[in-house]
Amino acid sequence: MANGRPLDYRSFRHWGGFIFSGGSAFLVDAGITTGLIHFTGLGPFISRLIGIGCAMVFAWLMHRRVTFAIEAPPRFGEFARFAVVSGSANALNYAIYAAILLVWPPTLPLAALVVSTGIATCASYLGFRFGVFRRTEEGPSPPPAS
Repeated sequence: MANGRPLDYRSFRHWGGFIFSGGSAFLVDAGITTGLIHFTGLGPFISRLIGIGCAMVFAWLMHRRVTFAIEAPPRFGEFARFAVVSGSANALNYAIYAAILLVWPPTLPLAALVVSTGIATCASYLGFRFGVFRRTEEGPSPPPAS
């Protein structure tokens, strides 16, 4: 519930929050990756792993607060579900990207990237909404029983 009211999944605030949170996480990833490459001498592969990890934590905190208006304190189980959904969406993104380029070799890589990212974005949103940040009538899903 946001401010005592159920979250309106059709609202500009919700969808704007999803785009803003994801775009901001991209900037965190790009900034950290680029900064590490240029200022620390780390290679692009290690730098990208660090950038992705930082961006994932940032995205989780942004989505839970901005996109899904979760007021309860963050929990590790919620982050673990977020990491699984994000990792799965990234794997889906890459698989679709690779499949497009293998099945239709003349396709521009940027076009394949746009298509695969669009599909993966839809999959990640569904995973976030119905898996990570799912709500009941009483509010966000309770933590699993131990």
